[in-house]
Amino acid sequence: MKKFSFKLVWKSLKDAFTGFGDDKVTKLSASLAYYTVFSLAPLLIVIISIAGLVFGREAIQGSIDNQVQSFIGADAAKQIQEMIKSVAISGKGVVATVIGVVTLLIGATSIFAEIQDSINSIWGLKPKPKVGILKTLQNRLLSFGLIGSLVFLLLVSLAATTVIESIGDRLKAFLPDVTVIVFYVINLVLTLSVTTTLFAIIFKVLPDAKIKWKDIWPGAIATSLLFLIGKFAISLYISTSSVGSTYGAAGSLAVILIWIYYSSIILYFGAEFTKSYAFNKGAKIIPNHYAEWNREPAVPGAEPKEPPANAEPADTASVQQEQKRAPAPPVNLQPVVVQPNLKPSGIEKKSPNIGIVLVGLVLYFINSKKDNNTVSLKAVKQ
Repeated sequence: MKKFSFKLVWKSLKDAFTGFGDDKVTKLSASLAYYTVFSLAPLLIVIISIAGLVFGREAIQGSIDNQVQSFIGADAAKQIQEMIKSVAISGKGVVATVIGVVTLLIGATSIFAEIQDSINSIWGLKPKPKVGILKTLQNRLLSFGLIGSLVFLLLVSLAATTVIESIGDRLKAFLPDVTVIVFYVINLVLTLSVTTTLFAIIFKVLPDAKIKWKDIWPGAIATSLLFLIGKFAISLYISTSSVGSTYGAAGSLAVILIWIYYSSIILYFGAEFTKSYAFNKGAKIIPNHYAEWNREPAVPGAEPKEPPANAEPADTASVQQEQKRAPAPPVNLQPVVVQPNLKPSGIEKKSPNIGIVLVGLVLYFINSKKDNNTVSLKAVKQ
């Protein structure tokens, strides 16, 4: 296994760009943007409801609004607030509330199911045929786990931000200029740490494969750096261009779609880099026992997949356990039939040839004729 080096990183970046084009990542990103538009409001409601139990609903919602405004502007943030209000389920009957909660949870987890399917396609993985409904339920549980991770990271970020702001307000009276720069850097490092942890969890949990944490962190860090750079670039593009006013009443929705689309490109490029770095390093990506390597292209028009040279088969331990649990195949026992009067091979009873019979008759005739002549001579002598 190779050690970390800039040469390894450069080679992985080149392979990631190649895979970016071969796998048609832009199509996958467009698909994720479409799913996210319909899943964004349910996802935010679930996060706000859970995190609001600790810091209060208004505090959490205000923090999310500030983050969204810094990304895509005030108009698009207001559009997201309207989306959240439209799917609220408070003040309804019991049946409507139950149906609304189920629909809300399904909508909130659909985005992670789409990310999982796309990363599996990028990594060249697919579930085995006839996996069944248990795999679907497992994917949903993983999605709930990621939502819990998002809530935890949000709480940590809010707590750290609160502490930093309180300390910064006190230090501004003594060192106003230095305090602004120092706490800007601290806030940047905190944001980088949170996004890196989030991307590492996504690359570790969502794909149908087993990969070690130490092989994930370089890809997660690179994805987080690209995400921070892309966040400023996308925000600058949206603020300076007239993309919102071009679409009229749907301008805010168009801004949200653009922001999600470019963010999805960064996420999937990070998945390409993580895969390339792991394989170039010599690390093992082992499909789970319910998954296998996939040779089909990620999307129609993409290049067919080829398993890497150091690709590992499915998890052998799990496969062996399944083989032990599986019943043994039936043994076909056939009765042995003993045939009597069997003759040794190669020995056959042959019938006499017609030529031998004729030769025997001729010799018999000659001998008979000779005996008659002998009797005639004896009679003459007497």
